[in-house]
Amino acid sequence: MDTTFEQPARARLITAEHQELPVPATLRYRSTDPLAVCVDFPPEVSLDGQEVTWTFARALLEEGLRGPAGGGDVHIWPSGRDTTVVEFHSPYGLALLQFPTSTLRGFLLRTYRVVGPGREDLDEAVERGLSALFGSV
Repeated sequence: MDTTFEQPARARLITAEHQELPVPATLRYRSTDPLAVCVDFPPEVSLDGQEVTWTFARALLEEGLRGPAGGGDVHIWPSGRDTTVVEFHSPYGLALLQFPTSTLRGFLLRTYRVVGPGREDLDEAVERGLSALFGSV
């Protein structure tokens, strides 16, 4: 059974001038892709006016809530007791966002109620990923 849920989140974009701008985001999880979480941003906050979705490992979110984590396109680290920073890198630049730690932790715990850590069906996830990557080749 496919279980999908979304959770609105308040984020704050940190600009190059060190301003904090509110940014709406949606945290999303699907049991059919149990190793991943998504963060969706609406078109009005993207550079090209298109909705933007970042997908990264659920384990990265868990690790980043405890200490600096990540490599490549997504980095996550705690910033004080109440805030977690998520840094997204793309060919167009980088976005530095702050989220309430309680929001991210609550979302992560909800994902564990759907598919517990270590209970992911990796064979099915790998098969789906290969099918999506190679199609009918």
